[in-house]
Amino acid sequence: MEGITVGLDLGTTKTCAVIGFLNEHGQVEVAGVGVAPSKGLKNGVIVNIDNTVASIVKAVEDAELMAGCEVSNVYVGISGQHVKGENQRGVVAISNRNRYVNAAEVKRVFEAAQAIKVPADREIVHVLSKEFAVDEQSGIKDPIGMSGVRLEAEVHIITGSTTSIQNVIKSVHRSGFQCADIIFSPLASSEATLSQDEKDLGVALIDLGGGTSDIMVFIEGGVAQSSVLAVGGIHVTNDISIGLRTPQEAAEVIKKKNGCAVADLVDALETIEVPSVGGRAPRRLFRQELAQIIEPRMMEIMEMAERELAAGGKKELLAAGIVLTGGGSMLEGCVEAAERVFNMPVRIGTPRDISGLKDVVSTPQYSNGVGLLKYGILKEQFRAGKEKEKKGGIKTVGSRLMKWIEQYL
Repeated sequence: MEGITVGLDLGTTKTCAVIGFLNEHGQVEVAGVGVAPSKGLKNGVIVNIDNTVASIVKAVEDAELMAGCEVSNVYVGISGQHVKGENQRGVVAISNRNRYVNAAEVKRVFEAAQAIKVPADREIVHVLSKEFAVDEQSGIKDPIGMSGVRLEAEVHIITGSTTSIQNVIKSVHRSGFQCADIIFSPLASSEATLSQDEKDLGVALIDLGGGTSDIMVFIEGGVAQSSVLAVGGIHVTNDISIGLRTPQEAAEVIKKKNGCAVADLVDALETIEVPSVGGRAPRRLFRQELAQIIEPRMMEIMEMAERELAAGGKKELLAAGIVLTGGGSMLEGCVEAAERVFNMPVRIGTPRDISGLKDVVSTPQYSNGVGLLKYGILKEQFRAGKEKEKKGGIKTVGSRLMKWIEQYL
């Protein structure tokens, strides 16, 4: 089917495929969703290619069945502690005869900004625009058409381990699909969950996944900071399994059904049933005991994220507060725990501005998959626009290029 795009979220605990397209109203329409258990990743990084391939095939096949179509290309999200973000600045002289900024000058200044020494075992994943400056005028979002002699660009560069990225691409290829692009997971999640107003005011997105917690900060509409913490929902499950002496699978069910991130939100008399190991009979425990196991780990994750924001010097600039997303944010009391640590407004981020299977994917665990789908659709629109221009269509390369650069270059 023409115009179909696929977002593939390779998570530590689940692999999720989301199929969709841009409908006649210009809205992203979700046509199919597939989810499979993920057993080939640890802390966001592939450790077993065969298991990863099996998860990809199952998730995409289920999504294809729901959408009633077959796909060949997928947009894949990556995470893990190997992914690093840093801010860089590029400066060039405006060299054309008329001394005004055009698309070629913008391309040159981005090349200058990313002329950093990247180790041989790493590669650039994204170069994300923050803002431009023409001569002495800073804070410019779109410099094309402005006159001057000096153009500066402040960018956020995201790099990743070449071997980890190649393992993702290899797993996708062995599953029978082409990897259309690799996207840093919280960048995709931000596309699905954040409003432009929040990005302009200053907001931190924290994507609480199974094996990692990804952080991305937006200031004045641009990416200002990004990092990955090697801790997530699976660590909470491990704590429950050990603390309550119950199997891992049972601990995951208990966490989702009865877990709470803040112990004093739980009724002191409420009880739950906990399966035992070794064939022993199930036990009844107070639910508050479960919350007392979960709370320290959730507070630790929030405190680690808070330290990251403070170290980057961006915490005081977050006028729109914190947005939590990912499967980990579905835990009861998660917002209250975050508000106690960050001391600012916190909300749960779910996929927005979508149609089709909206009811299916309107939960935080699908934010990354829907974001990857939106990213893919935007990129394909951009490519289609450039093809039209090559064939003699309307020349809007300047504005279209800038829209792309501001978000995704």
